[in-house]
Amino acid sequence: MNALRDTFEDLRRMLREPPDAVMQDIGASGEVLWAQLRRLICAILMITPLINAVTGGSPAETAIGLVFTGGALLASHGFLVLARQHRRLTWLPFLSAMYDISTISAMLLLLAWNEPAAGLNSMVVWACYPLAMLSSTLRNDVRVTLFAGVLAIGQFGAIVAWYMLGENTPPVSAIYGTVTWANELERLVLLLASALLCATLALRMQKMVLISGTDGLTGLPNRSYLNLRLPGLITDARAGDHSLCLALIDLDHFKRINEEFGYLVGDRALRHTAETLRLELKRSEALIRVGGEEFVLILDQPIGSAWEYLDLLRRKLAARPFETEPGMVPRTITFSAGLAACPQDAVELSGLLRCADRRLRAAKLAGRNRVAARDET
Repeated sequence: MNALRDTFEDLRRMLREPPDAVMQDIGASGEVLWAQLRRLICAILMITPLINAVTGGSPAETAIGLVFTGGALLASHGFLVLARQHRRLTWLPFLSAMYDISTISAMLLLLAWNEPAAGLNSMVVWACYPLAMLSSTLRNDVRVTLFAGVLAIGQFGAIVAWYMLGENTPPVSAIYGTVTWANELERLVLLLASALLCATLALRMQKMVLISGTDGLTGLPNRSYLNLRLPGLITDARAGDHSLCLALIDLDHFKRINEEFGYLVGDRALRHTAETLRLELKRSEALIRVGGEEFVLILDQPIGSAWEYLDLLRRKLAARPFETEPGMVPRTITFSAGLAACPQDAVELSGLLRCADRRLRAAKLAGRNRVAARDET
């Protein structure tokens, strides 16, 4: 029960908070993957109407199948073009999921228009609902998965109610059998179970990404986050023709704190640093712990503005001393930093880190507690 309660609590929290940038990047790649798979699946499904025709199926069903699978193949190509756009479209996963669910519902409606029992009892078409819900988990966003599940239940429930309440006698077919309330309610329950299972799967995927990209001590993003996030930011900066700066930050004489007061106090000093800097940063500015007492700060601004901003952060940290032990004189924590700009200094993560590290070492040699934004000549 505790695990189930924790799952629901995680679900409420993730519904309140939009996915972070890394989750959105992963979701965008998932949208591209599903768009490619959708196109392939639609091409394969083009075979089913032909099978229906060869095996003596209804010409109307064959025509409906060909129209829908052909139209779905064209629409799938359009979604793939949208998903491959450089700029992330936050509404695309919801539109894509709505298209998948609504296409299935429209096909059931067309089948029911010709023969009500075919639309309400068709296992092949109805089974596409759980598949569409499962595909929504590729977006790594539980909100999209829940949206797809609620939409499927609502649309299929409306179709069932429309035909069952509008008929004096239950629809009957020699091929599809008799339509009963019990069967249709069972299908709705199965859709609900599928929606809950897919939402839980999406939730677990989100948690795994968050855990793998978070530093356990400070709660900041870690090096994995940096490796996942920065390439996309560099691509955005180059496409938008604007500068992106990477700052490599190293706490001055941090080893002395560990040596004088122990590693537990050193851990508290790291948390103090992270909290102090995070209070001054905007939500869009990522502070990342890359190891030990080293941090990386990504700033979406020219290097001159980035230097001024980082120097302000340096002074803010120095102005908030750290209390090593109760009753003891607080200790001032300072940092040295090196700045590198994209595309001026480098256009890939390794090049930016090398440049920033070179300038960081220059700042230390110059006396520490300073920010270096250019190479000394």
